[in-house]
Amino acid sequence: MSIKINKDNIEFNNYTMTFTEEGFVFDGEILANSISISPPMAGTVSGYTSGGDPVLNTIDKFPFATDANATDVGDLTVARSGLTGQSSSENGYNSGGQAPPPTVNTIDKFPFATDANATDVGDLTQARYGPAGQSSTENGYTSGGFPPLSNIIDKFPFATDANATDVGDLTQARSFVAGQSSSESGYTSGGAPAINTIDKFPFATDANATDVGDLTIARRGAAGQSSSENGYTSGGSPPVTNTIDKFPFATDTNATDVGDLTQGRYFSAGQSSNENGYTSGGFLPPFVTTIDKFLFATDANATDVGDLTQARREATGQQD
Repeated sequence: MSIKINKDNIEFNNYTMTFTEEGFVFDGEILANSISISPPMAGTVSGYTSGGDPVLNTIDKFPFATDANATDVGDLTVARSGLTGQSSSENGYNSGGQAPPPTVNTIDKFPFATDANATDVGDLTQARYGPAGQSSTENGYTSGGFPPLSNIIDKFPFATDANATDVGDLTQARSFVAGQSSSESGYTSGGAPAINTIDKFPFATDANATDVGDLTIARRGAAGQSSSENGYTSGGSPPVTNTIDKFPFATDTNATDVGDLTQGRYFSAGQSSNENGYTSGGFLPPFVTTIDKFLFATDANATDVGDLTQARREATGQQD
């Protein structure tokens, strides 16, 4: 079969599918009037929760297809908390964190295809604790963190195991930030000291972030999730909140409050499927095992759909 992809159509064999304002036209018939493009880091199979405090090396996995408890499927190379996560199409990554002490610059990788331990595949440009993670189709990003408070945006490739490079700066140095990813940009929201800033930086070029909006509540220790159209920031403190904020990727604007977690908590991990956002673990106090799920299609409260294998805070999330 011969396939040619053009700007306005796809040609295959003797057929052409044309993209129009009305939809996708094939042989004179409109097949669809829209197409949903998932963000690069969205998953279809499982969510993962890695590391956390008390200082753990555990990698938990829970299914997206059914509401169920997580299982322990592997170990990080370094037990640590305050780390952040990235996801490629084949692997989950964990970067930074605190052992403790010391704070580490480790980038770990574990496979999605099999349940296995992580391997050390590179280093961040700085050892740091409490950064945010973002993912494009080709690279992982680690933004912010401390000590000292950092504004650095690091990038490392998925195609090869290599160290990260410094590719830009956030608008404010901060830690315990939440990360979101669209198909074109990375977002870093909130952070400590408690702020409401939503930063955006491009994936296509190495550049500094710009301030594109505000959360409804200034907070640190929130979890980040991403749908094809919106970024979400859930939980956080102070004060401890159950708020789920949503902000659009298509325009630069402030977030809106669209629902509540089942528990007010902070230092949770965030995961994203094509259809739902997940918030796992966290601190009320005490530490919790709760896995919450909320819909992307409608603005609604989260539901409790399972438990992690261990109660923890300051863990991070991935998805495949």
